[in-house]
Amino acid sequence: MTAPVFVVETFENAGAGDGGRFVLDGPEGRHAVSVKRLHAGEDVVLTDGAGRWADCVVTDTEGKDRLILRMDSVRDEAPQEPRITVVQALPKGDRGELAVETMTETGVDAIVPWSAARCITQWKGERGLKALGKWRATAREAGKQSRRVRFPDVAEAASTKQVAALLAGADFAAVLHEEGSEPLATADLPAAGHIVLVVGPEGGVSPDELAAFADAGAKPYRLGRSVLRTSTAGTAAAALLLGRTGRWS
Repeated sequence: MTAPVFVVETFENAGAGDGGRFVLDGPEGRHAVSVKRLHAGEDVVLTDGAGRWADCVVTDTEGKDRLILRMDSVRDEAPQEPRITVVQALPKGDRGELAVETMTETGVDAIVPWSAARCITQWKGERGLKALGKWRATAREAGKQSRRVRFPDVAEAASTKQVAALLAGADFAAVLHEEGSEPLATADLPAAGHIVLVVGPEGGVSPDELAAFADAGAKPYRLGRSVLRTSTAGTAAAALLLGRTGRWS
């Protein structure tokens, strides 16, 4: 087993002048002590979720929510190339969190919720803020579970116009669409830069949306013979891209 990952808000002055001693407390410390039941001598990784991280060794515990660690040094993980962003149409129920969880575990760098025309679910007011909070919390927990030290960015919900603008600035832009499309498995992909992939809702991407995305430079591509649900299509496509671009090599 690889060392468990815990999140810290900052590494500012971490261990400075104290022999590398660092105290993990709060909810993360409580989880480490009371749930994971970590003991002296075990390894852990601390990260801020933005690429800064440190290998640590447990030296002691205090009460039910304080883990005492020895931290040797803080390192930085550079962003991987190419950067992969998935624009995810809003699914029904908890399938949005499922999509975020599996895309995070797979290795996606950013997720953009999209209020597509055919989405049954729409994020408005307090409901939208609560749903976005769930997506971000899911990305954080899935990042920890999958031992990532750079968690995916989860943006605020985007309109079709905003998605088109994102696609226009990409080095490779694709829309998953089954009818008359080229296979994503044979697309000419960049070795660096920014890849943006659009996953539509269960009802599919509308003709007007396809036209707007085409004007922005995004072509339609298909994954295979079977039709995947919107909550799994992004993960499958991201895995294909990660393998083909060498990020999984």
